Amino acid sequence: MSAVTRAAVEAALSQYTDPHLNQDPVSAGCLREVDIQGGQVKVRLELGYAAGLFKSGWAQMLQMALENLDGVDRAQVQVDCVIEAHKAQAQVPALANVKNVIAVASGKGGVGKSTTAANLALALAREGAKVGILDADIYGPSQGIMFGIPEGTRPEVRDQKWFVPLEAHDVQVMSMAFLTDENTPVVWRGPMVSGALLQLITQTAWDDLDYLVVDMPPGTGDIQLTLAQKVPVAGAVIVTTPQDLALLDAKKGVEMFRKVHIPVLGVVENMAVHICSNCGHAEHLFGEGGGEKLAAQFGVDLLASLPLSMAIRMQSDGGKPTTIADPESQIAMLYQETARCVGARIAQGAQLAAGMPSIEITDD
Repeated sequence: MSAVTRAAVEAALSQYTDPHLNQDPVSAGCLREVDIQGGQVKVRLELGYAAGLFKSGWAQMLQMALENLDGVDRAQVQVDCVIEAHKAQAQVPALANVKNVIAVASGKGGVGKSTTAANLALALAREGAKVGILDADIYGPSQGIMFGIPEGTRPEVRDQKWFVPLEAHDVQVMSMAFLTDENTPVVWRGPMVSGALLQLITQTAWDDLDYLVVDMPPGTGDIQLTLAQKVPVAGAVIVTTPQDLALLDAKKGVEMFRKVHIPVLGVVENMAVHICSNCGHAEHLFGEGGGEKLAAQFGVDLLASLPLSMAIRMQSDGGKPTTIADPESQIAMLYQETARCVGARIAQGAQLAAGMPSIEITDD
């Protein structure tokens, strides 16, 4: 029987690809410890993203691979999730008690951006991360409804300076809707909205968040640029539908983030297909393959392609989005996979930033 070597252990681990990092654990730099005592092998891996629902299965798969090695009697694989802070813009100060800010944006309204943001936040929390969500859609805030927070609920104020975020489904929630009358529209110009949003973000007493999901207003105007330039965003998720008009606006959203040097983590395509509840017939009401084409054009991932589903709408309106209302459903699993991939892309943030084109804007 030949002696087990570290090289043999690394070679065995290298045969398996982490589906979220798209790399094997050795190449991805996840291997932290290898302890070989005769035929006993102990390995510790460290994932830089939240993967509570994935890591035990991943550890078991790698353990089986190691136990198939010649000379290994027993293998033990430990997988830890350690989430570090990342931001794309070095010159923007970090937010207190927030490691990573994820902007969820769309070029136009009505494409399911807020639903995606809510389910992304909930999915990250289910993976074991500490998560907050900021409803930055001042003109049409909806996260309070989606998280089942009763109308008229107000946040506490600490030391006459800090808003204490509300908590629902293990997610910290903050929205302008908590500070205004739900039936009174916000009739403000862009600079006023930008100022209010920056106050909300910087004066909310977030409690040691791994991820803060920001539900951005639709479009690519003054408000979006102000947020992108003054908030330390780690990456952005673009939400669209397959419809040509939505894709046209989504392209502008991708370009906006690239101009301010914020990596686009991927595209989520909503309303991709409708399945008739009576006969099971599948119909692409808004076109087909649009999200995939958009992702391919800009060299980013298509994170998920989600159906046009009554359940998604009813669960969101009822204050329990799909991720927690029906956590074992196929749709919920798509959101979980999306959350892990988003976290993994942020963990690879340095590589993403290095690959971004350098764009300078002058007055000429």
